[in-house]
Amino acid sequence: MWEAPQATVCGAYHRGIEFLWYIPNQAEPGHRGDDVVQDHNSLDILTRHAQAVEAHGWTGALIGTGWGRPDSFTVAAALAARTTSFQPLVAVRPGYWQPAHFAAASATLDHLTRGRLLVNIVSGEDQPAAYGDVSGDQAWRYGRTKEFLQVVRKLWAEEDVTYEGEHYRVTGSTLAQRPDRRHPRLYFGGASAAAEAVAATEADVQLFWGETLDGVAERIDRLKALSERLGREHAPLEYGLRVTTLVRDTTDQAWADAEAKVTRMASGALTPDANWSAATGQQRLLTLATRGDVLDDNLYTAPARVGGAGAATTWLVGSAEDVARSLRKYRELGVTHFILSDTPYLPEVERQGNQLLPLVRA
Repeated sequence: MWEAPQATVCGAYHRGIEFLWYIPNQAEPGHRGDDVVQDHNSLDILTRHAQAVEAHGWTGALIGTGWGRPDSFTVAAALAARTTSFQPLVAVRPGYWQPAHFAAASATLDHLTRGRLLVNIVSGEDQPAAYGDVSGDQAWRYGRTKEFLQVVRKLWAEEDVTYEGEHYRVTGSTLAQRPDRRHPRLYFGGASAAAEAVAATEADVQLFWGETLDGVAERIDRLKALSERLGREHAPLEYGLRVTTLVRDTTDQAWADAEAKVTRMASGALTPDANWSAATGQQRLLTLATRGDVLDDNLYTAPARVGGAGAATTWLVGSAEDVARSLRKYRELGVTHFILSDTPYLPEVERQGNQLLPLVRA
């Protein structure tokens, strides 16, 4: 039987609205139009990002993962040591990590940061052969992800864990425990039927890309029904939105800048990674672009036609008031976790923290 966790100093189990940003730990500078700066991946530069997040009203920031870029967990640990309330949302992949190894590392970092760690489990294709992993079809990947989450949860909460599954086995395993058995919140993405079955039973927060309001409402209804039908044993599933928010002082200026950005993207002939294009969630976003360049009040789908991928496929565009109004509509549907971003990242984390967040929170 699930029991409500106790609130922590950092609010790790607070049920209110939560806003996170994005920190670009990319191999190359200039991610999605970001400013190109020397030593963009140095500890000092990345710390500037984390401290700006902390200073301008954000809970924390997503730190993405992928082979060929700085390791997300290492970056998160370094930034947590240089901040006081910043919560890193660390993206990790089963296969890159073994579940017992990850359970130990994450429990340690969560303990050292007094409950600030957040975890985003990613099941999408990467480059498994490059780090000695194997790959399988969609059902295989999500089956493994489900077992990964089950093992990690058990190791966080129990002693003398024995688990035998198709993908993972542990025998008599016990982590160095904390008395309260607290654990990081588990975020999870994916729009396929296999992914939603994992989210409905094992995740804490289901993340959506920037879909329309009716699309998000339909998915929330389906996930609630799935949770009940599949016998979810954890706290009720929560919902999050990962989307680009292009905010300017006026509506006209925002749309002019958005259209100019799309023109630059088109001239650069961006081609989404094949792994992105094949994902069910990405296909849902690409389909939105066939319905029109602007959906709902200000969901801009044109980036999908010129190579936008992931959170950059659709954008919420407008003044701070326009975008806040749209985010409040997602909140009314049940979305309580927002991961926002725009480039250049450092100036925008300040602008949107100062102009947008107070309006949404109001």
